This record gives sequence, C-alpha cells and structure tokens, in this order.
Amino acid sequence: MNVSAPFIRRPVATTLLAIAVVLAGGAAYTQLPVAPLPRVDSPTINVNAGLPGGSPETMASAVATPLERRFGRIAGITEITSASTLGQTQLTLQFDLDRDVDSAARDVQAAMNASAGDLPSNLPSRPNYRKANPADAPILIVALTSTTLPMAQVFDTANTILAQKISQVSGVGQVTVGGGQQPAVRVSVDPGALAGVGLSMEDVRTALSTATSNSPKGSLSGALQTRSIAANDQLTTAAQYRPLIIGYNNGAPVRLSDVARVTDDVENQRAAGWVDGRRAIPVIIRRQPGANIIEVIDRVKALIPELTRSINPAIDVTIALDRSTTIRASVVDVERTLLISIGLVVLVVFLFLRNVRATAIPSVAVPLSLIGTFGAMYLCGYSLDNLSLMALTISTGFVVDDAIVVTENVSRFIEAGDAPLQAAFKGAKQIGFTIVSITVSLLAVFIPILLMGGLVGRLFREFAVTLSFAIAISAVVSLTVTPMMASRMLKHDRELKHGRLYRASERTFNWMRDTYGSTLRWVLEHEWLMLAATGATIAFTVYLYVVIPKGLFPQQDTGSLAGGSQAPQDISFPAMKARTEALNEVVAQDPNIEHFVSFIGQGNTGFFFIQLKPWGVRKLTADQVLGELRPKLARVQGISLFLQNVQDVRLGGRLSSAQYQYTVVDANLDELTQWAPRVLEKLRSLPQLRDVNTDQQTNGLRLDVTVDRDTAARLGITPQAIDDTLYDAFGQRQVATMYTQLNQYRVVLEVKPEFQMNPSQVQMLYVRTPSGAQVPLSALAKVTQAPTALSVNHQGQFPAVTISFNLAPDAALGQAVTAIDRATRDIGLPASARGSFQGTAQAFQQSLASEPFLIAFALVAVYIVLGVLYESYVHPITILSTLP
Repeated sequence: MNVSAPFIRRPVATTLLAIAVVLAGGAAYTQLPVAPLPRVDSPTINVNAGLPGGSPETMASAVATPLERRFGRIAGITEITSASTLGQTQLTLQFDLDRDVDSAARDVQAAMNASAGDLPSNLPSRPNYRKANPADAPILIVALTSTTLPMAQVFDTANTILAQKISQVSGVGQVTVGGGQQPAVRVSVDPGALAGVGLSMEDVRTALSTATSNSPKGSLSGALQTRSIAANDQLTTAAQYRPLIIGYNNGAPVRLSDVARVTDDVENQRAAGWVDGRRAIPVIIRRQPGANIIEVIDRVKALIPELTRSINPAIDVTIALDRSTTIRASVVDVERTLLISIGLVVLVVFLFLRNVRATAIPSVAVPLSLIGTFGAMYLCGYSLDNLSLMALTISTGFVVDDAIVVTENVSRFIEAGDAPLQAAFKGAKQIGFTIVSITVSLLAVFIPILLMGGLVGRLFREFAVTLSFAIAISAVVSLTVTPMMASRMLKHDRELKHGRLYRASERTFNWMRDTYGSTLRWVLEHEWLMLAATGATIAFTVYLYVVIPKGLFPQQDTGSLAGGSQAPQDISFPAMKARTEALNEVVAQDPNIEHFVSFIGQGNTGFFFIQLKPWGVRKLTADQVLGELRPKLARVQGISLFLQNVQDVRLGGRLSSAQYQYTVVDANLDELTQWAPRVLEKLRSLPQLRDVNTDQQTNGLRLDVTVDRDTAARLGITPQAIDDTLYDAFGQRQVATMYTQLNQYRVVLEVKPEFQMNPSQVQMLYVRTPSGAQVPLSALAKVTQAPTALSVNHQGQFPAVTISFNLAPDAALGQAVTAIDRATRDIGLPASARGSFQGTAQAFQQSLASEPFLIAFALVAVYIVLGVLYESYVHPITILSTLP
C-alpha cells in the first residue's frame, strides 16, 4: 500500500491542505500565551492570622496549632508549614497537583470556620486566605511616593484603592502593601499621671472601646413622613478623642488629654518601606498558581492609569519591578534561535545537495511541520515558553531528516532512469515504512517523560508532547507534501546544467565519499576491535554519568534578585531602620540595578526585591552582579543581606532568603533548639555552599513577669487583669474601630514611648483591685530578663527549623546534596530529629532517584517498538548499540 500515492496524484489538493495547515498554525501562534515555562505550579493557599502583641509562642500554640489540626483533615493536602512571629501567624498549605485550587480554597474556608471556637476570642479579625504561594517572587511591584503627603495617607490610598482594585484582576493571587502605615488614632498614656488620678490602663481601654459606636438606631414613621435616626456616636479623629472623659478623680472629670498624648498617627509604627532608597509604599503583586504571568501583568498595567486618575495627584505611581520584560526578551531570544536553526538547516542541505530545486523541498517541509505544531500546542492549551520553543528548535533536526530521506530516495529512482512522477511513487512507497518506523521509535523515547510524576514530570511534559507533535506532523508532511513536491521539482541530472558551485565542490564530495567507503571497509574487516571499542564507549558513558556534576535546572538570568536581611535578634526598630537604609545606599550605587524595593516590619528581618537593567544595557549577568554586591553588603555592620537570583521555577512553599532549603523536624522542641545550630554551623563550613542562614531565631529578649499568686489573690487581682494591663500598655492594642465610607481605622492604646525603653518601667504600671485601689505591679510580681524565640515554625504540626543556602560558583546541586547528607551523618543527629531537603532540592533528589529507571524504560520501549516494526529480536539491539 502506498499512502503517498493520492497526494502525489492530486498536487492542487495537497498544496491547499498544506496552505490550510499554515493558516491554522499561524492563527494558533497568535493566540498562544507567552510564559517563561509551562504551568507547573502546585496548588498553594496562604493563610494569615494576626493578634497584635501576641508572642511567637502564643501565636503558635493558640492560633497556628488549632488551624493546623483542622487543615490536616483536608483531602489532598501534601504539606502544612507555619511561621509564627510577634503578633502574626502565616500558614502555607500545598496540595496534590491534581487538586483544583478553587475547590481546595473552599475546604480551607470551611476548616477556618470550624476552628473559630478554638481560636482566641480577642482576634481583631478572622484568619484570611489567598490563593498564592508566598515563596513565589512577585510578578509586579508598584511604588507609591509623595513629596508632600504623609506616608500614612499614601498607605491608605494604596491599601484602600489600589490593592482592592488590583486584587479583582483575574489571575492575581495576593496583593501585599508593604511599609504598613495604616492611619490610626494613637493614645499614648503616661502611667504616672494615670496613677495620680486613680485610674488604670483598663479604665482607659474601657472608656475608649465604649466612646465610639456605629450601631443602627432605627427610624420614626408618622402618618406622612418617615425619619431615620442618627447620632454623634462616632469619634474619628484625635481631636475628638482628647476631651473624652475617662473617669473622675475626687468628683472632677479626668479627660483623656490629661493623662495621654492623643495623635492622628499610624496603626503600626514599626514598619517602613523604600523604593530606590526613598521612602515609599510598595504594592507587591503575586499571581495565582497556574496563572499566566504576562497576561496578569498586562491586565494590571492596563488598570494602573485609571487608578492613578482616581487618587490624589500629589501621589506618584511608578512600576518598580516588572517580570514580563525579561520573560518577553527570553522568549524572543529563543524564537530567534529557532529561526537561525531553520536557516542553518536549509543552508547545510543546500551545501550538500548543491541543488536549489532539491533544497526547496525540505525548506518547505521544515517550517510547514513547525507551524502545524503551533496548532497542536494551541489545542493542548500550551504556551510559547522556553521549553516548548526549545522542543521546536530540537525538532528541526528530526523534521529535516524525514524530508531529506524521502527526497534522496526519490532522487535515486530518477537517477536510475525513472520519470520524476514514477520515481515519486516508487520512492515514497519504498521509504514509507522507514519513515513510520523512525517516527514511532522516536515517539517511544518520550513515553517515560510522559509518565513522570511530580512537578518535574509536569514541567517536562509540555516539552515532550510538543516535540512528539513536531515529529509526528513531520512524518505526515514527509509522506504527503514532500513526495508531491519531489515529483514536480526534481529533474534528472541530464536535464540540469550544474553551476560553478556544484562543479567546484564535486571533487571534495567525491573524496569524502571514497574516504568513507574505505573507512567502512576497514571497520568491517576488524569486527572484534569495533566491538571492543563499542564496549569501551558504553563503559565510559556510564562512568561519565556517575562522575559528572548533577543539577535539576540550569541557573537562569531573569533580571531579578530577591532576598532577606537579618539583624541581631534583639535589635530595636529604629536601629533596624537605620541599618536597612545603609543597605539601601550600597544597592543604590550599583550601576547594573534599575530599581529596588525594600521594606521592614516588626522583628529583625526585612525583604529586598531588585530589578536589574535590561540585558542590552548592563554588562554583567545576574550572578556576576550578586558576586560584586556580596562583599560591599558585607561591610555594612550589624546586618546581613542574603540575595538570590530569582528563577522561573521555584518549588515548595517556604519563603527563605536563599534558593535551596534543608529542614530539621523534631517533636522535642528543646532537642531541636539544641541540635539545629550545630547543623547550621556544620553546613556553613561546607565549601559547596554559601549564604547559609536559618529561620531559627531563639536569641531574642523576653521579660518574664513572675506573679506572686498569693499576694495577688489576697488583693483580688487575677492573672487575667495583669495580662490585660500589660497588653494595654505594651501590645499596641487595638481597642476601638472607626468606620468611614472607604475603610475602617483603629484606635491603638499604649504607654508613651519613653516608658517602653527600660525593663524596669514595666513595674511602674498599676493594677486596679476590686475595691478600686491602685496597686503597683512591683508589689505583685518580679520582672526578669530571659532569651526567647522571635519565631516559632512548624512543619506537619511539629516544630521545625529550615536552613536555606545558595550554591558556590563552581558547585552543582548534586554535590551540595551529597555534602549535606554526609555532614548531617557526621554530627550524629538524634533519632527523633529528621532532616530532609525541601522545595527544589527535594525535587532534585526525587528526579535523580528515578532517572536510571526512566532511561531503562526508554530503552525497553524503543526496543519493543523496533522489534515489532522489524519483526526481529536482533535488529533493535543493532540499532540501540549506536546510542552511546
């Protein structure tokens, strides 16, 4: 049976079908989304809960643990991690790849509702979730600055208008407003003055919480008219709060302004943000898992002009980081490489065939096959990304082979004396089975990749399918369009007049042919020597497989850097701010950096996002920029900045300051606290690693208030009353809410900052007894200083410490993994402590373990296919022996 015969007989129909493929593929190409890599995101949900003033231990035990227990019952969840810091808990939930993120979000919401009774009753708001991975780098950062307006007003605009509207954009997963400066009324009490008028902090809290209200009041309905009822029940400014009567002293009213400084300020004074070293409010945008980066960025950027027109003109809105710029540039670069490869293939074909007519046939077949592949990609929902375009680039060699084989076989019959049309029939019929066998055997190679599981398998599936489509379409083109064109375009040598190029190169080609013939005869005469050489090649290939350094993905230059800063764990906010500004000065001086964003909050950590200049403008790669920045940043005293080159693929849900993570989990917290620093010190000594840091922070300072329960009981003072007094004074307690048309704002209660400087000042507080007497805290309790944890982290509900690291310039991930495994064995971790790699390093271990099986599976699959096609047990081995 000659499959090609109908197409050879009907050249018009074949041509029109080829044109239809080109039109359909071209239309599909314009609709294909652009992305850096295929969609391989693990369904991830980020849950946040806040309790101002709550210690990390309190947040972990009272907030994180109840939520973890509820989330652990959700079907399809693969990992639960949590990080609890001062007043804040963040949980990251990762699900099976096959789990729909919207369905998972509904289960998460149900679990949060069920846990409401287990959570503290004084949470200001319920936990909230976002369908975003906190470990993902932002796709866009919008900066708001102003030279005339206070940062509180700029933050309010960003939080109230921009963040709300941007969150509604399809594909946006999370919008974070950095440098938290939400407007608020702050009431800073003088504890001495308060005690002097016989009042306590609880008296002030009670007065503030009842002084403002926003409750319904009903209406009056008469015979002809209806009147709604309103009252001046709300206080919304500091000026309105100052004359508030909070109690009486000897019959005289005590007003709030008598004992406190009341100001229009911000809700959280311990937060700040910068853009390019200037004070700013950064709006940080992350995408939903699976959303296309380019499309999401384009939608947000299209919305920004409209938002800019709706805000105060004194606020400047600029884009500080845009991931789409480098993604588009990288895709254009790969597209250019694809066009160059097609051009080189055609040029090589022409140099060897030395015939314009013969060269025209593969010159048509190659782009026709590739354009047809765009249509298949569109139907599969794929994108134009680095891997799919790389698959097309690689397929160019396979595609041209099919066209050349058919063209060469038809030419052989023409040279034997057949007419071109007859030669096309004979040549296509004879070579058709070979084309099919080559195609099927090539497709069989990709079967193991299609069966790979996990994120790595999902990542390379698009590559394998795209390459398979290109090979399959090439086979169809070679059996239809190629023989039809050969029957019309090829002529016998007698009918052709060869040009000077052909005549000049004929002697060279004859020499090459003769040399090959003599070499082949020599090889056939020395069979055992060739078999020995083949065996040696196989052995050397296995040796190279073992010794060559191994990694998961090559290091990219995405034009973005990200990382975190760490300062001493007992640092104050003013000192943290000053040291961050020193880091800003170093980063701002680098000529390769276009924009950078930094912000800090409570604690000793901060975050940096850096946008490098475009490739054509900067002279250094991202890794070289990192290499130059490290020694300069290291000279800043009292703070460390760990930067990493942002990669398009970031596996795992841990937010860390380096690219790879190793986690130690132990049910015994004391044992974990003892052994984790030893692991950290050991890993810092490994030459394969750099930027080794940890999320374990146990060296903060804590004031322990030890209550004399007997004395307190005699005076009628409960531990809860003491806790409330301390919380009122030092917890930035939100005691009331002010409602406006656009937002809600808080009233924050504290003692004056000058009474928060010294541990001894804690004992200056007074606690009211049931009889109304004021008792100094010093009469009830002793205050001592002790170390404490600044963060408490869990993995799978157990205490955990994560050590993150980058690779040294000459080290591969496989070498680092081996060195870490050896190091942890050497220090002798106890049996209850389990160490494991996370994220990208974990995926590397899994893929490395399955790689030999995949290679063996591919060889078996190809052997079976070739055996079926050639009806032989021996011929497939002959063909496969050429692989090494």
